[in-house]
Amino acid sequence: MTLLMCWLRVKEMLSDKRGQGMVEYVLIIAFVAVLLIATLTGLSTSIAAKFTQIITALTPGS
Repeated sequence: MTLLMCWLRVKEMLSDKRGQGMVEYVLIIAFVAVLLIATLTGLSTSIAAKFTQIITALTPGS
């Protein structure tokens, strides 16, 4: 395979638009997942404290 043929093959692959929409959806889903993980990690302490409050309030004799 000559260098020219390799270059033409790479050029053809880069200009091919099939699958572009799926890649965009995957990037959006990955971005949302990262945001969700970051948000839940930041809120985990306050969520745990709130559940502790609820459990304490519902425990008989407290």
